[in-house]
Amino acid sequence: MKFDLITTDQELQQFCTETAGQDFLGFDTEFVSENLYRPQLCLVQAATRQRTVLIDSMVIRDLTPFWSLICNQIETVVAHAAREEFLFCYRESGQRPSNLFDLQIAAGFAGFDYPAAYSTLVEAHTGTRLAKGETRTDWRVRPLSQRQMQYAAQDVEHLLVLYERFQRGLERRGRTGWYREEVTAWMNQLEEFERSPAWIRLSGLNRLSRRSLAIVRELSSWRDQTASAVNRSPRRILPDDLLLEIAKRGEADAARVKAIRGLSNRVSGKHLPEIVDQVQAAMAIPEADLPEKIRGAPSVNLGILGQFLQTGLNLICVREKIAPGLVANVQDVRDLAGRMLGMLDPEEPLRLDSGWRREIVGTAFSELLSGKLALRVASVNREQPLEIVRWEPGENSQ
Repeated sequence: MKFDLITTDQELQQFCTETAGQDFLGFDTEFVSENLYRPQLCLVQAATRQRTVLIDSMVIRDLTPFWSLICNQIETVVAHAAREEFLFCYRESGQRPSNLFDLQIAAGFAGFDYPAAYSTLVEAHTGTRLAKGETRTDWRVRPLSQRQMQYAAQDVEHLLVLYERFQRGLERRGRTGWYREEVTAWMNQLEEFERSPAWIRLSGLNRLSRRSLAIVRELSSWRDQTASAVNRSPRRILPDDLLLEIAKRGEADAARVKAIRGLSNRVSGKHLPEIVDQVQAAMAIPEADLPEKIRGAPSVNLGILGQFLQTGLNLICVREKIAPGLVANVQDVRDLAGRMLGMLDPEEPLRLDSGWRREIVGTAFSELLSGKLALRVASVNREQPLEIVRWEPGENSQ
């Protein structure tokens, strides 16, 4: 595959200038994230209808022209499983890529499993089997070999053909609106993830008192600043489980903190005084200024009924040719059933009770629960032996 390697600011600016105003640009990234505060961008692959380039971000540190290009000067930007690509762009520019088309999400609306690998989609639509020999490459090391660059370039080689096929498929099925709703919600969630404080995302907070939450907040803020300064993962500074254990105990005594099982061999001793300082600061916060208690997410366990409805969801998705994994998880199904059975607050927002998901499963679930629809074995010899049918009781039915 032919590509150009861009290693200077001038070459990057020239590429961005000649590409501005085009209707399509596909891109991907290679990065290293293990044990780092944030993933380190090592290479950007970009493809237009005319040209493929590799932008060496280990040499060109300022990619502002590229982020400006994809945010403001391209009609449609295409990527696959673009979480990190979106975040690289958003963190550097404060903007979203222009009209981002994520192939993985689009594939879910076309009946592929979700999440589907890029190699799976390429092979299904082009018959090409992608090489996998560089999946464990350390992309920070220079110079890059020809084999590494070819491997990287293949990740954008097929974006255009996949985009055009999935775009036509969405239009043909009348699902363009569903897709756009989903990708917008996904980008909103990523932006919220970036804006929200790290401590609020820890699991198990709904079981903590307001004072313990204050300790979590102070320790998490300190941990984040410390990790950023040394470019290490925050969990390498203070693991989540130890942070929560310190918060539960609420003790600002160095000896008692140090005695927590596992702390001495998982946390640097130099951090112990700083940890104690954060606990002391949290203990001194006036009651009125403590964080509010965190409500647990609504959740119900419907046992066998939940399994029945999960099977129903899978059958609906087969019929509609949409990936079950894109529509809902097991708890989403149980929560919607719980809402319909009066077990949950009707005002509590649920994924399956809004937008395109409601169109697909809302009515069907209601009719399954009321007995208007039924599951039956259609044929044990079919690939999918079960089916949903409308229940029409006979004269002797009770």
